[in-house]
Amino acid sequence: MAKTEKPQSTKPDKGGTDPSQLGRFRQIIVAYQRTHEYDKPLPFLLAGAFVVPIVLGVVAGMLFGALISLIILGVMVGLLLAMLLLVQRTKAATYKRYAGQAGSAEVALAMLPKKWVSTPAIAANRQLDAVHRTLGPGGLVLIGEGEPGRLKALLASEVRKHEKVAYGVKVTTIMMGNGKGQVPLEKLADHIRKLPKVLEPNQVTEIKSRLNALDKVRPQIPVPKGPMPTNPRQVRGAKQAMRGR
Repeated sequence: MAKTEKPQSTKPDKGGTDPSQLGRFRQIIVAYQRTHEYDKPLPFLLAGAFVVPIVLGVVAGMLFGALISLIILGVMVGLLLAMLLLVQRTKAATYKRYAGQAGSAEVALAMLPKKWVSTPAIAANRQLDAVHRTLGPGGLVLIGEGEPGRLKALLASEVRKHEKVAYGVKVTTIMMGNGKGQVPLEKLADHIRKLPKVLEPNQVTEIKSRLNALDKVRPQIPVPKGPMPTNPRQVRGAKQAMRGR
């Protein structure tokens, strides 16, 4: 049986929907399709970003006598501008897609550089208010997501636990939301990225190992990974699971 079994292919699954399993060209197509759902002017903006440098290249080429070279340069610049614009609009559309959903902070944490280590939903209550954590050059950060009144006690409890483990490292707290003193979803990643540097890479590694020990003694939280679905039946199921803890 071992001889007749075919080895699993390590090539990207071009017919799948998981971006990590797609080829580069297919990833761009999927990104465009998903972004266009929430950004209707996207095709016109991309066309403009691509065509304008080419037109300028043609005009400059006719004036200075290097038509072919400047057209090629215009095509290359147009492709680069279109790709940069697509990345920017995709990020904005992603925030728009998940805005208002429980667990949407995980979307912003995924936008942080690799030197930041994030752990979503380290604590949650029955109303699906949650505390998320990220650790990086800017320090140890806890993000509260949900109703501010309910989150105060939950966030304060997590701060005490993390201060004991972090040994003197200040724990920064952020309340995500659109109210006064809160940080909106679309600005959360930039807000964290701009925090003053307080930790070196070796300190991040050391604190990460301590946090892993803290997480091992926590009870498992039955909260779905990523933003909560908007389907009422699925939301009720998640809340029932929380009540059964």
